[in-house]
Amino acid sequence: MRKLAPVLAALALAATACGSGEPAAEGKTLTVFAAASLTESFGALGERFEAQNSGVSVKFSFEGSSALVQKLTQGAKADVFASADKANMDKAAKAELIDGQPSVFATNRLAIAVGKGNPKGIKGLADLAKDGLTVVVCAPQVPCGSAAKKVQQSSGVTLKPASEEQDVKSVLAKVQSGDADAGLVYVTDAASAATKVDKVDFPEAAGALNDYPIAVLKDAPQAQLAGLFRDFVLGPEGKAELAKAGFGTP
Repeated sequence: MRKLAPVLAALALAATACGSGEPAAEGKTLTVFAAASLTESFGALGERFEAQNSGVSVKFSFEGSSALVQKLTQGAKADVFASADKANMDKAAKAELIDGQPSVFATNRLAIAVGKGNPKGIKGLADLAKDGLTVVVCAPQVPCGSAAKKVQQSSGVTLKPASEEQDVKSVLAKVQSGDADAGLVYVTDAASAATKVDKVDFPEAAGALNDYPIAVLKDAPQAQLAGLFRDFVLGPEGKAELAKAGFGTP
């Protein structure tokens, strides 16, 4: 019996822990679907969240918001969805994929990404309509593409893009590689690639601000952790990291 005593004590302790109503986080993976423009900021926040929640691993899927909604409607499992616009979050809500009401945690606006040194001398949106320039934008169903369409309509400037990409990082990559002279991206994406591209701000972008909502997904495998991560993004640490990346406040 003396030999069994330590084993019985350990089992009793484990049973007490299991009955405490506080499930252990050991070995749990939180899956977050997030807009491509959140890659750097959410990546940093994910590391902090892991550090503050022992045993938790945050797995991100960064793509265009419309592509993420499509995956969710096709049955992909995730815990949290962070969109680069309300329109795609509304699609997720209409498909009954959202648990509760989404919360807007940031705003973003467009800028023009050009090669280092701005070799084409681009000064504003109207310059992108000039002959001889290779310009790329996001596809219309992607939030950055919707914003690009909006600024064209409000300004009267009509662009003839060489391609329409499925997410903002793909637009940025074409400018970085030299395949495009310029691309409409978010200010945050241009800032994240400041060593490889230059950023040209244009006033028309103020008329097409994007709100970024976040929500816990219905039937989330890790619903409790999902709520904690959402609150973390909405909290002081999330706000500070997003502001550092260049996002605006809602």
